[in-house]
Amino acid sequence: MNAEQDGGAPNRELYAVLQVSPESTTEEIRRAYRHWAQVYHPDKYQDVQMKETATENFQRICQAYEVLSDETKRQIYDIYGPEGLSAGLELATRTNKVEELKEELERLRQKKEEEKMAAQFIPSGIVVTSLSLPQVLDGDGIMSGMAMSSQVNTTLSKHTNLAMGGNLEVNNHGAGTAASTVLRHQLSSAQSIEFLAQVGLQSVIGVQTTRYVSSHSTATIGIRKSLQDGSINLSNTWTHQLSSTANGNIQFVLGDQSSVAVGWRKKDDKMSAGGELKVGTRYLGASAHYVHHFSSKSHARIAGKYNSTTLEVEVGGGRKISDLTTVRMMYVIGIQGISWRFETRRGSQKLVIPILLSTYFDPAFAIGAFVVPTSLYFLFEKFVAKPYLLWREKGKALENKQKTSAQVQEARISAEKSQQLLRIVANRKKTKQIEANGLLIDRAVYGSRKVLERQDGTIPNGSTTSEQAIDVTVPLNFLVNDSGQLKLHKGVKKSGIMGFCDPSPGEPKQLLVEYTYRGQKFKVTIITISFLLPPS
Repeated sequence: MNAEQDGGAPNRELYAVLQVSPESTTEEIRRAYRHWAQVYHPDKYQDVQMKETATENFQRICQAYEVLSDETKRQIYDIYGPEGLSAGLELATRTNKVEELKEELERLRQKKEEEKMAAQFIPSGIVVTSLSLPQVLDGDGIMSGMAMSSQVNTTLSKHTNLAMGGNLEVNNHGAGTAASTVLRHQLSSAQSIEFLAQVGLQSVIGVQTTRYVSSHSTATIGIRKSLQDGSINLSNTWTHQLSSTANGNIQFVLGDQSSVAVGWRKKDDKMSAGGELKVGTRYLGASAHYVHHFSSKSHARIAGKYNSTTLEVEVGGGRKISDLTTVRMMYVIGIQGISWRFETRRGSQKLVIPILLSTYFDPAFAIGAFVVPTSLYFLFEKFVAKPYLLWREKGKALENKQKTSAQVQEARISAEKSQQLLRIVANRKKTKQIEANGLLIDRAVYGSRKVLERQDGTIPNGSTTSEQAIDVTVPLNFLVNDSGQLKLHKGVKKSGIMGFCDPSPGEPKQLLVEYTYRGQKFKVTIITISFLLPPS
């Protein structure tokens, strides 16, 4: 379930005005227009201020109906929003036929699709810089090696993707390079095929195809041929979804590198874990890892690895310091020595710095190498990182509030005026529901998710709420239909509904509702983009 954010439902404001679904038929839109036009028709009101408010809302209703009742305008609005609608109307003045407008619209739609595909040119890369303290003590340089790899993924068509990559590795024993290309094509909704070509350290060509054999299982069959010695390896991999958060796989490889591998992975909001056991003619190994997420910004990790040349355990953790940047520090101990590993990831780019501290195991040194950086990390986290992030978050919130305060105040005043017009009918509907022992909205508040969560799910007494929330009891009672149901449609921003506004732009929002149904009291917190009361 996704928290609704400002702008989270693009090109849906007009649907919210009429309180209809984006999938509504023309007849449903017409009925909604007639309903709201009766509510907000200026001739119904004698008071000057109420007549002005009704006129403003009536104009919004008419503008929404003008667009949504016209098939071409509605199509333009759904694809491009208000800006595209303006462009479409300009086109209409230059074209004499509706068909010409539709052809031009299709051309614009294809152009937008092409621009979207061009934006899917996604580069990624990893740089590993290996440092060695023992090497420095022996009088040599601190750098023991470097490796770089990069890959670019691009969309060639709706069903075809191309990935090109290369890597370079340099160490004390020499250097090596490699380049690879993978072409992936979606044959159908259930099957895809990949072609692979690689030259350099391992020159191979291959092809594999993947197919969904059931709703929870996939099968992959592939063949690879080495261009160096001519050897051929056949592979068959089966993956099965064990639960909503876990899957397992088994792989068979037949050929020069024959092996059997069994793996398992599990991931949810709080943790991720996995393991693999592989047995082959030239390989025996196992690996496992566990990651616990303390929050959306910090995590701890423990992992182990064993094979013919490696036996090591790593412990550490990481933190997300911005929307794009994550840092991690790991402590590694094994038969190859004791080391630290620092990782920084920004977007799709990653920098890894392993630092070899010792090539032999000394208990005192091993404990010190773990305790000292761990203590420094927690001190840094408590006295530097958290205060800085909190200060920056508050600064951003204050800056956003200052930028939007006038706009929010204006929208709030408009929403409160709209509620005044709805109040009489809302009270009439409420009385009818009381007589029918049906659905009564006792209280409802819409606004900042953080603010409302701090209230621990309670709605403050009185109609006045915080600056980042607005009381919406009246419009929700108005929206209760004669059958005693309240429904807000999927894909429609709540802030666009008559009597609502967005009191906290840019922040996740939720709706707190206290209601009575058939004499029983209920309280719900709604963060989905659609809901139905009472629940079916």
